[in-house]
Amino acid sequence: MLNPLSTSIFQYLIEEATDAVVIMDADCRVRYVNPAMSKLAGYGTGELVGESLNGVLPDVFATGHDQHVRNYVAGTHTAGVLGRVRELALRHRSGEIIPVELKAVDLGLEDGVRYFGAIMIDLRRQRDIEAKNAALMAQLEQQALTDALTGLPNRRAFDLEAARVMAHAQREGWPVTVGLADIDWFKKVNDHYGHAAGDTVMQSIAQAIQNLVRGGDLFGRIGGDEFGLLMPRATAAQATAVAERIRAVLADTPIVLTTQESITITISIGLAQLDPEASLVDALAHADAALYKAKLMGRNKVVVAQ
Repeated sequence: MLNPLSTSIFQYLIEEATDAVVIMDADCRVRYVNPAMSKLAGYGTGELVGESLNGVLPDVFATGHDQHVRNYVAGTHTAGVLGRVRELALRHRSGEIIPVELKAVDLGLEDGVRYFGAIMIDLRRQRDIEAKNAALMAQLEQQALTDALTGLPNRRAFDLEAARVMAHAQREGWPVTVGLADIDWFKKVNDHYGHAAGDTVMQSIAQAIQNLVRGGDLFGRIGGDEFGLLMPRATAAQATAVAERIRAVLADTPIVLTTQESITITISIGLAQLDPEASLVDALAHADAALYKAKLMGRNKVVVAQ
């Protein structure tokens, strides 16, 4: 039979542990802390011994803590913390609130004194990693929904937001008009001036339209030189007024390619007012038919689907 381990071996293990350990009595006075606990709470060796545990608890936990312990010892209440792993918090000497993972246990009686112990793990590093991962995921999600060239919502983002807006509009009975805008003769720009100039034109057009749409309108690049526009609370007539303003401003504003050269670019726009029972696909199909008609009419036109 193996001989039982001495108390000094267990004490040495606790003293060297990287997890914080604290023992208190039934009066909530600290009777022991290991070096990791002192460091975690920002105190020197032995400073916490004899003090109330409430000194290292946030106010939300300290309030009523002693009474909870007295009720448990008296047998009038059960303890929701004992024997479970919980995420709580610790107050550092500086006032910083430190998230910790805690497991508290009832250590029983010794020489007529009731003792309770707790083991705590500092969660700050884990929280930092979680926050960085969340920020990275948000950044990646944003990138996945953003057109890299123009910074506008891409097709996926446009479809998702449009579906949400249209569902809301159908519930509330709003009019909604969708539009498709196409840069006139964009291939000729790329062929004649090069793709760098084409990118400049694309970015300039995107920024100009973004500045001209109404607040609350959804505008995105949905492919190639085509842009999508969704205007909630807009009838076809109201949307036409917005689209005509966009078309006219672009036609009258040369785009600077170099210090020596600028070009004038026009766009064609097809609009379709959403039928209450129609889907986004149906509405875009009608807008696309109107856009095709605008091109047949010579471009630089706004046409509303019938």
